Amino acid sequence: MFSHILLAYDGSPHARKAAMMASDLARRYRARVCLVHAYDPIPAYLGEPFLQEAISRRTEAAERVVQEARSLLEGLEVEVEVLEGPPAEAILRVAEVRGVDLIVMGTRGLGQLEGLLLGSQSQKVLARSQSPVLLAK
Repeated sequence: MFSHILLAYDGSPHARKAAMMASDLARRYRARVCLVHAYDPIPAYLGEPFLQEAISRRTEAAERVVQEARSLLEGLEVEVEVLEGPPAEAILRVAEVRGVDLIVMGTRGLGQLEGLLLGSQSQKVLARSQSPVLLAK
């Protein structure tokens, strides 16, 4: 049924639940997993040396998040995409380019503002995705 699953992962509790669901489905269907982690753009107005420090911190944080997700997906074939930009747009772009069968993500992430029922990023993905979306709460 599923041969290529996209897991959107930001390290939040809901994302960890999503990773467990994606892992279970990938094992059951012998599917590949595309792990997507997106982070907000770094403001260019920071200037040097602050810009380089911010880039370094974001890169290190992204590496930690990806390693955490990989540990939850141990033993599976995993492709990793770490992108700068709005998470929903990154998830949708990767899903389209890679032709995934399913997007798995948490209902709430680590964003500063929360939606009333769903997180804003999961709302955007759910509304605009051409693939089925499985949300973990």
